[in-house]
Amino acid sequence: MIATTMRAARLHQPGAPLRVETVPVPQPGPGQLLIEVAACGLCGTDIHLAVDGDIPVARTPITLGHEAAGTIVALGDGVSSLRIGQRVALFPSPICGKCRFCRSGRESLCEATQAYGMSSDGALARYIVAPEFGAIAIPDAVDFATAAIITDGVSTPLHALRSRGALRAGEAVAVVGCGGLGAHAILLARLMGAGFIAAIDTQAEARTRAAEFGADLVIDPAEHANPGRAIRAQLGRGVDLALEFVGRPETVETTLRCLDTGGRAVLVGVGPGRPSLPPLVSFIAREQTVIGSFGMDKRDIADLFDFVARGRLDLSRSVTKTYALAEINEALGRLARKDTGIVRLVVEPGR
Repeated sequence: MIATTMRAARLHQPGAPLRVETVPVPQPGPGQLLIEVAACGLCGTDIHLAVDGDIPVARTPITLGHEAAGTIVALGDGVSSLRIGQRVALFPSPICGKCRFCRSGRESLCEATQAYGMSSDGALARYIVAPEFGAIAIPDAVDFATAAIITDGVSTPLHALRSRGALRAGEAVAVVGCGGLGAHAILLARLMGAGFIAAIDTQAEARTRAAEFGADLVIDPAEHANPGRAIRAQLGRGVDLALEFVGRPETVETTLRCLDTGGRAVLVGVGPGRPSLPPLVSFIAREQTVIGSFGMDKRDIADLFDFVARGRLDLSRSVTKTYALAEINEALGRLARKDTGIVRLVVEPGR
């Protein structure tokens, strides 16, 4: 029997601790599911919402959390593709399934999306309501914590590498910013057959992890003012594909300086700054490309589940620690301090 109330981690004011409160269990409407949340991943967006306050929310209080995995416990009217008891993960936003982008498999650009924890209550709670279209079945061989972080922390770099960057086997890659997203970009680039991978990060622990995840060259920008020059010294040229996961003007400019003639830069990090392009005469003559990459598509999540289930992708090092819901502020504090020992943190609301 489903309870009528549940505990949820609620944002009342940015910069103040989240409050774990008792709230009503939501009820699924037509085309919706009620999910019992087993695991909810945390990421930098949660810090922007809860600590920095530089991403607005639709209302307060609001339950945070957008990387969810759990079990279906109730169905709204009209749900036909899923069943009670099925293990699913949620697309990080309640996508509509009807707009031109959803119909073409580009759910990252859904015209009606409203992110969990920003416009609607999220998954740092015992239960969450979600649209049927946004649920992805989890194979039996994939645990809930791994499934939760795949929905964003692993699928975002896959989308950047595959859908936006069009990485081809044998190409040279640079990754600027080797936190959770960047570390997984290195792991995935190696899986996809990259011939050379350079990792650029200011933190020693992040560089060590980048090497463990498959980077051929790690660069400290404090020692190399122009990391692109260090790449050329070893490789003999720039890279074919460079990915940026920081979101600062200086790191975007570093990313562009790593490119070879004909190279592609994919920008994933988000921030308020305005980076500069190289001089147009060289940028255009070398036919370089700058591409934005936002989030993921459903196929990215589903394919990653398959990779893990088949043993092709090992994410056993990716969940640094799990926390009970009552420990949410401890987990957020660790993220806000930019603890470089973290790949991803996961909250288990049932604990």
